[in-house]
Amino acid sequence: MSKITFLLTFSLLMFPVAAQDNFEKDTISTSKGDLEITFIGHGTLMFNLNGKIIHVDPFNKLADYSKMPKADIILITHHHGDHCDPEAIEKIRIKNTAVILTELCSEKISEGTIMKNGDIQTLKEIKIEAVPAYNLVHKRDNGEPFHVKGTCNGYIIYFGDKQVYVAGDTENIPEMKSLKGIDIAFLPMNLPYTMTPEMVADAAKSFKPKILYPYHYGDTEVSRVVDLMKDTKEVEVRIRKMK
Repeated sequence: MSKITFLLTFSLLMFPVAAQDNFEKDTISTSKGDLEITFIGHGTLMFNLNGKIIHVDPFNKLADYSKMPKADIILITHHHGDHCDPEAIEKIRIKNTAVILTELCSEKISEGTIMKNGDIQTLKEIKIEAVPAYNLVHKRDNGEPFHVKGTCNGYIIYFGDKQVYVAGDTENIPEMKSLKGIDIAFLPMNLPYTMTPEMVADAAKSFKPKILYPYHYGDTEVSRVVDLMKDTKEVEVRIRKMK
């Protein structure tokens, strides 16, 4: 087997492309109409509010983006290849698409708007806030965190009266635990890059989103976070196909 064939086979095994009509979807009522959430997989999501399409971390290995709805807004959390995929972005980007990214992502993606932690923008009548995402505990062998403070974003997206928090790759950092008013939270749960189920539960019990979606969870046993959250009645834990 050639090296190229091996790498292609490995990629397909790690991230099998899902059938376009097989994605799970949830619908959330907002003051601006119904918000449809499409769970594409891994750290990749799509939101649709009245035909306005927001893609988060589109990743070519998870979907045929040539067949996906074109983007009004694309949000990129950070520069790692499973989150910042230029090929996927180009397939859903049109003339008026707003691309929001980090400074390191701008080295791969042209003509995007850089948002830093703490920045707030309103794009196409949707308010978006960039918030910190980083590691405190989990680090590479050289001692550097997998995600360095100040280089990666999470996003709070305001859909009418609903606040949706997409955490990106992060741990249960103080900034997360002090969030207020979050209706829906997507929290990553895979080692060694992000959080353990215990870290996810610790964060969720602190800021109490109404709905918690563990995502980007790899081979983590998701039932563990369900068990850890069972006595926190204010938070509904929903498990979707986001391996």
